[in-house]
Amino acid sequence: MADRVSKGRLTRGSQLGRLAAGQAVRGVGTRLSMIGQPEEARRILAERSSLQAAQQLVTVLGGMKGAAMKLGQMLSVLDVDLVPESHRELFRGKLAELRDRAPVVSFTAMRKVIEDDLGPLARVFAEFDETPIAAASIGQVYRARLHDGRAVAVKAKYPRVDEAVQADLRNLEFFSKLWKSALPSAADAGVLDEIARNISGELDYVREARTQHRVAMRHRDHPFIVVPDSIEEYCAPNVLVTEFLEAESFDRIQALPDDDRNRIGELIYRFYICSLFTDYEFCGDPHPGNILLDASGRLGFVDFGLYNHMDPAHVDFERTALRAAGEHRADDLYQLWVERGIIDPRAGVTPQECLEYVWAAAGWHLLDEEIAITPELATGAVILAVNPRSVEFRGMRKQMLPPEHVFSRRADLFTFAALGQLRTRGNWHGIAREWLYDEPPATEIGREIARWRAARRM
Repeated sequence: MADRVSKGRLTRGSQLGRLAAGQAVRGVGTRLSMIGQPEEARRILAERSSLQAAQQLVTVLGGMKGAAMKLGQMLSVLDVDLVPESHRELFRGKLAELRDRAPVVSFTAMRKVIEDDLGPLARVFAEFDETPIAAASIGQVYRARLHDGRAVAVKAKYPRVDEAVQADLRNLEFFSKLWKSALPSAADAGVLDEIARNISGELDYVREARTQHRVAMRHRDHPFIVVPDSIEEYCAPNVLVTEFLEAESFDRIQALPDDDRNRIGELIYRFYICSLFTDYEFCGDPHPGNILLDASGRLGFVDFGLYNHMDPAHVDFERTALRAAGEHRADDLYQLWVERGIIDPRAGVTPQECLEYVWAAAGWHLLDEEIAITPELATGAVILAVNPRSVEFRGMRKQMLPPEHVFSRRADLFTFAALGQLRTRGNWHGIAREWLYDEPPATEIGREIARWRAARRM
């Protein structure tokens, strides 16, 4: 592919337009060709259509990089209702290439980016593997070794990707039509501003280096979790250098026995969900590509470009609303939402609708029993939460999610989706009671973490 990311607003907008048109024509053509065909032909046509559609998304969104590719990565963790149910796994798997095997830019082009920021490679690195080990939405990751012997990961931005992302964000109103399937209230101006702010923040590698260092220090010597530290002296606007985490990918984690996956599921929940309510910080980009398992059995987390701090008052609002829903106090929940402007009292939405809506989208935190999370269950929750078109939630179409809650809700829903890909089982409410009601941990993992934290405070 080309070494420069297309950056013009009109160019990138027309690429998206062609993508949408191609999908529409393909859908109509496939439906017409399937009329009167025997079942086997119908299956083959559906499979071919799904794979062609996924390939087109990979090619166009992956080639554009930037914010457009981020959309593809969001969709890759969901079994969204874009294709026949029997072929959604094929579609999702192909789309997952955006997450794990995105198109690469030549090392010649990437080397210039690195050396423009850090100087000649040989001055900083004793070894540098020119083959990328990962390709993300705005950059590629390489393995290298510093002169002091430390193995490091080097994340470098694609050439001119900053301009490309800014062009994407200028097309944000157009994107919002696509993002409605992945983010709540995506057409609202305040929400669009929040999305733009967060995606622009991903371009700030210096900020990300500071964030990753802080999170790494918070988890230093953690019994179950590891976060590779940033090497801040070698981090610059276009290059992020961190410790290298020798670990297995999420695909390998999925193949582990049930008990191991259940243990890992609890750790994922604690890292992505509990941190919001205990530290008032959270990672807004929970997806399988950022989850690794090291040789010691600790779970590793990477990529902190979308790491957010949240005002404690807003966190307490989320906690209070979830408590009301969990205790079936529909009137209290309704009043909270009216006072916050989420629900217009003239819209005809009832307290019971609000209660049922929260249970549909976030009931996994509230139901005090063991729940096995499957891809189908996770996708159902996401679709109901962000696009409530079903009859029972028709009145919720007019809900207005406050901008400050956009990415915390996204983190919640996409954590659920990642756990669905893992097919993990647990009593999530039992863990949630730690931050819902300030209760002591109910699991052995929780008790061990509590002992570790207590020892650190001594």
